[in-house]
Amino acid sequence: MTLRETFASDQIGFPILTALIVLPLVCAAVVAFLPDRRSARTAALGAALAELALAVVLLLAFTPGVSDIQFTERVTWMETVGAQYHVGVDGISVLFIPLTAFVTVLVILFSWNSPQFLSKPYFVAVLGLEAATIGVFASLDLVLFFLFWELMLVPSYFLINLWGGGPQRQHAGLKYVVYMLVGSAPMLIGIVLLGANYSDVRAGEDGPLFSFDFVTLLATPISPERQTVVFFLFAFAFAVKGPLVPFHTWMPTALLEGPIGMGMFLVGLKLGVYGFLRFTIPLLPDAAEQWSWLLAALGALAVVYAGLIALVQRNLRRLLAFAGTSHVGLALVGAFSLNVQGIQGALFVMVNAGLASAGLLLLAGFLHARTGSSDLSRYGGLARRAPLLGCFFLIVALAAIGLPGTSGFVGEFLVLLGAFRAHWALASVAVLGVVLSAAYLLTFYERAFLGPATRAATGTLPDLGAREAGTAAVISAVIFWVGLFPGAFLEITRGSVEALAEHVERGTPAQTSDDGYHSPPVGGRTQDSR
Repeated sequence: MTLRETFASDQIGFPILTALIVLPLVCAAVVAFLPDRRSARTAALGAALAELALAVVLLLAFTPGVSDIQFTERVTWMETVGAQYHVGVDGISVLFIPLTAFVTVLVILFSWNSPQFLSKPYFVAVLGLEAATIGVFASLDLVLFFLFWELMLVPSYFLINLWGGGPQRQHAGLKYVVYMLVGSAPMLIGIVLLGANYSDVRAGEDGPLFSFDFVTLLATPISPERQTVVFFLFAFAFAVKGPLVPFHTWMPTALLEGPIGMGMFLVGLKLGVYGFLRFTIPLLPDAAEQWSWLLAALGALAVVYAGLIALVQRNLRRLLAFAGTSHVGLALVGAFSLNVQGIQGALFVMVNAGLASAGLLLLAGFLHARTGSSDLSRYGGLARRAPLLGCFFLIVALAAIGLPGTSGFVGEFLVLLGAFRAHWALASVAVLGVVLSAAYLLTFYERAFLGPATRAATGTLPDLGAREAGTAAVISAVIFWVGLFPGAFLEITRGSVEALAEHVERGTPAQTSDDGYHSPPVGGRTQDSR
């Protein structure tokens, strides 16, 4: 199976990925100049819905079952250093663009009546974060990827620092930025080393001196020693972003002190795991195979450690922060099984995070708005006074646990299936994490919703309003849709996942490689007009 690029002009007739990146930025500029808060939030919601509709068009137009990079756009950017504006999607990345758009809609709906101050800049920051995140998922040039990766920090910092609800929000914003910068510095060094390796391999040949293009670098030989160095540079960066134990301490702080909307981006979009699947494993296959046991072990450690910490949490936001770290660990166990089942399972765990983890944080926000706290001591007997809230919380929690019929089951089952084939001992440890997730979520639900009322205020607590119930109902419907009919989504990812697993099995290309996951000769490009 040869990796081909189908250009957007041939596949859909216009640069849809660029439109998806630019549309939120244009709408953010419009929102900034609107006269009042009401018009700003309406325009922001309209922009988010338009972005979601365009992302759905992208998904429907995507050709499933093949490894091709689709909707490609290539424009020379910095010719002297070999950097390009090169965007495209395949089965590894295509699901995360509509997922990002969906999470953004949830964030804006949740923020409909808040914040009460600086509301226009808030919506501008949310739309800017959406644009940068979609840029990360669409980038196929490492320099462009790094640019969008760093741009995410700007709106993220202001969202936490200005609109966080905790007393230590400024500390949380600074801590988040410092962690991300410390993580991204090694990644930049790794990118430079890959570009330098290309230059060394192609010395004396015609063409650009450097290249940071993903497709080109796939076909560029790289020594085992250099692979190992770049592998650990990338692994550190993506482990910090994950977050993965022991680099996870920024996550509970950010979720506890920052706004719910920002938290939904953090727990719902697993960019660290995506970085492993998009760049680390395919570009450094020999090192990935050599050190797969280590990354899988770190993933299993995160599953159990974060699960045990979540089990004793009495604050719902902190519980969800550690639950998110546990899910990152589970996805990493699947990714570094390096087989089709494990990698597909990792992708589905990430998709479920965007539905279940973001959904739980959304419902946690509804609870906080009613009780003024995320602490269990303020809850008790909630299901009697707010049955809709209790019902939707249970549905989303069951998806996070991985109950059959929900979106969480497919990912967990495939991860464990792939992990038992590759590392049965580590897979056995990961199973414990699945058990722990059921323990901490169901225990919290029992105490908060089914236990005796702990405060008099609980007796007058209002149930979900129409907008809130509608939002929760949409999340629940998508959870059951993905869980009951996963075949279409598995087919979308199948071609790229099979090609990636085969590529890792074959290893680094020789100078004249004909690997099925590689592109044509370096510097060239193939246009497939199926």
